[in-house]
Amino acid sequence: MKTLVLNAGYEPLGVVSFKRALILVLNQKAIVLAGSGELEVHSACKTLKLPSVILLSRYVRVPTARKIPVTRRGVLRRDGWSCAYCGKAANTVDHVQPKSKGGLDTWDNLVACCFRCNNQKSDRTLGELGWELRITPKMPSGSQWLVRGAERVEPEWDEFLGLSAAA
Repeated sequence: MKTLVLNAGYEPLGVVSFKRALILVLNQKAIVLAGSGELEVHSACKTLKLPSVILLSRYVRVPTARKIPVTRRGVLRRDGWSCAYCGKAANTVDHVQPKSKGGLDTWDNLVACCFRCNNQKSDRTLGELGWELRITPKMPSGSQWLVRGAERVEPEWDEFLGLSAAA
């Protein structure tokens, strides 16, 4: 179970384990904004609901110009774990413009790809093969991409990440 951490300005800082979140709450360094339903933790003398979103008591500044780093997992997540060429399940990443021909490791040049398509494409360009992309690769946007450690977004986080307004 993961917990979303917000600073005093209600900006998302990251994701921590429920144990870390409980320690912050018990030490009065954070308050619980949203619980995770019926899940509870029992101790010898207390029963606590698991926090899903916590707010830090003191302000922690978030850098305004945050660039999302390019990672293999990020590219696969952005493309929904499906191949950009055939649409099947993706398990690797491919350079649209091959590195051997000047392609860079950027959001615009990397796509999720299955092993079969990756091997067929090799170090050739799409024009050489006559292939087309099913998606347009670009840097992902939205606050859920800026939250460190958030592989998947819990439903309780939507209002704090501004996802309900964006949908």
